[in-house]
Amino acid sequence: MARVYALLLIPVLSDIGFAINFHLPVNSVKCLYEDTQENVLFAGEYELSDEPRTTTDLKIIDSKGFLLYIRQNATKGRFSFTTEKQDKFDLCFYSRSPMGSGKVPDQMVKLNVKSGVEAQDRKGTENWEKLTPLEAKMKEIEQLAQSIAESSVFFMKRKEEMESTNASTNSRVLFLSIISMACLSAVALWQVFYLKRFFKTRKLIE
Repeated sequence: MARVYALLLIPVLSDIGFAINFHLPVNSVKCLYEDTQENVLFAGEYELSDEPRTTTDLKIIDSKGFLLYIRQNATKGRFSFTTEKQDKFDLCFYSRSPMGSGKVPDQMVKLNVKSGVEAQDRKGTENWEKLTPLEAKMKEIEQLAQSIAESSVFFMKRKEEMESTNASTNSRVLFLSIISMACLSAVALWQVFYLKRFFKTRKLIE
């Protein structure tokens, strides 16, 4: 079964979300990959074109293989979950059909995912109905700005961690290179003395 990954690079604006449409071939798997921080709310909607000869499952799996969401025979619906820690997750559509891949048309998948502030149901928030349209909009902008600031701190921390990892890796590579050069030099020196002794034994040199 074919498996295709689409890497979603959504840096500072990860709290806004994304919308994507794509074709899902029969008897294949397509996954969207997302790297997220802790305590982030994700909410999404999906809709697949009708194809009676195809059964499609939707699974959302974290980096350790735990299911965050599953829907068998997915056609249209919504999902939501909150991340407990900084992690990665795969959102995968699994297509299968007993007819084979040559006789069944692709399905069209429409996917809309929101995260962070955009995923919240503001209308259900206390006192939100009392706000004027302008006040509500300003409140949304304030929450979004705060979310972007938190995301910036998160990605700066990730950058520092990656730089630290790179520095550690470079140090190890340098250390191994020095050890390798020392071993090669020792072997070369041993070969010189061995050959010199061999030639003296054979009286080829004095």
